[in-house]
Amino acid sequence: MDATAVDTAWTSLSEHLAGIRRYARRMARDPADADDLVQECLARALSRPHLWIGVRDVRAYLFAMLRHTHVDLAFRSRRDRDTVPLDDATLDVPCAATQPHALLMRDLNRCLDALPSERRHVLLLVGLEGMTYQEVADQVGIPIGTVMSRLSRGREALRRHMLDGESRVWPDDRCWAC
Repeated sequence: MDATAVDTAWTSLSEHLAGIRRYARRMARDPADADDLVQECLARALSRPHLWIGVRDVRAYLFAMLRHTHVDLAFRSRRDRDTVPLDDATLDVPCAATQPHALLMRDLNRCLDALPSERRHVLLLVGLEGMTYQEVADQVGIPIGTVMSRLSRGREALRRHMLDGESRVWPDDRCWAC
């Protein structure tokens, strides 16, 4: 393409420069991005004059080209963004997940319900209420040795139930050896 053809093409394009700038500012919503968009659109138009020289409505063609350029640049910027592997990302979680705790409590209640009532009763009085062996023996009306044996057998049965498949959630970092 010779110099006169480029001058003619530029003259044809420059008539619509104000309109495509307004349109670009409306689409890009940032003056600097809009100027980059107009520059890219004009560079594409000037590099391919054979595509639009014979077009009757150059203004409509430029607006369509500007819109397509905007879509192309937006797609390219989304595609070329820096990505961070999920393992390297630090996520700010507003609060800890409560599901594992709720599931553990559900399983614990089911396992407690599976214990014989005399073992469950002693286990709850010592473990939940914090009573001493002597207080439990006095309240239940059994010897302290019986309290200790029921408590030991109840803890072992509870541990076995929680570890052998009754429980769906079991925290590895927690020790249930009472």
